[in-house]
Amino acid sequence: MSGVEEGDLVARVEGAAGIIRLNRPKAINAVTLEMFRDIEKALDRFEADPAVAVIVLEGAGERGLCAGGDIRTLWESSKVNGDLGKILWREEYILNARIKKFPKPYIAFMDGIVMGGGVGLSAHASHRVVTDRTKLAMPEVGLGFFPDVGGTYLLSHSPGEIGTYFGLTGQIMNGPDAIHAKFADWVVPATKLPELRAALTRVRSGATAAEVGKLISGFATGETAGPVAAKEPIIDALFGFDRMEDIVAALKRDGSDFAQATLKTLNEKSPRGMVVTLKLLRLARKSSSLEECLVREYRAALEVFRSDDFREGVRAAVIDKDRNPTWSPPRIEDVTPDMLAPYLAEIGTDELKFN
Repeated sequence: MSGVEEGDLVARVEGAAGIIRLNRPKAINAVTLEMFRDIEKALDRFEADPAVAVIVLEGAGERGLCAGGDIRTLWESSKVNGDLGKILWREEYILNARIKKFPKPYIAFMDGIVMGGGVGLSAHASHRVVTDRTKLAMPEVGLGFFPDVGGTYLLSHSPGEIGTYFGLTGQIMNGPDAIHAKFADWVVPATKLPELRAALTRVRSGATAAEVGKLISGFATGETAGPVAAKEPIIDALFGFDRMEDIVAALKRDGSDFAQATLKTLNEKSPRGMVVTLKLLRLARKSSSLEECLVREYRAALEVFRSDDFREGVRAAVIDKDRNPTWSPPRIEDVTPDMLAPYLAEIGTDELKFN
């Protein structure tokens, strides 16, 4: 075993594995800018080390891999017109793209809570392991935001309208539904993770992605679809529109218990956030790469950072915790094309670029 423990992030070599452990268990391992930078350094080291055959991403504690980004700090910067959003999202999104293209097998243990920024660090991995305890979600529309960190790319590649549903409602996926939605590859019981982890530290140098996949599948349950997957026909019928007004109208017409519960959920979200999300999801369907979606997400994120809806959404959910945001505008039909345009506009020298 070599390397040093680095506070909020542990990066070390154990046998053949480069271990990256998010190490803020009290905050369900919410990720900060410094942690993203430390992950980049760890990946540099592990990529260059011929003794490292695989990367393993894990979260400290029992509650989850990662509850998302450090929203409170972003909120504080947004309030004073700071530049943390511009810096953090740029570095985070570049890291998300690097993970997808990483040349060695990158295994993410998506146990417990996996949300927002945690999805960005794990769902672009080459080998994605969920468990019987996984609660995966992209709940950003409830913060006046949209599913970023490549979320629009992932959700737009889910089957049918499953991704549209998860992106707009922020509903939680269990492990099997995460596989159905193409956010994960195997369900491994949480009790078997230590054994799998130990096996990964013994992988031979130069092991192929297929060999690592075969090893993981030996621990997996074989489940591939959960409770939301069973609702796919109704979800496809209700969410197969390009305008939020049409989705809402379809839900009202349907009137089933599922439609009514979904309407109630959407009524709690930011109207502007939902309109922006749906537009980005539809654009992502026509995109050929994760990078293309991340460039678009970065433009939109900078506009979100300037918006009252983001500050209000975070205030209601994280700061005051009254769960009673006042959205601007308050209704979907009040979100005009002029309001939407800045989220999609090119941003000149600030455009996201990849190495």
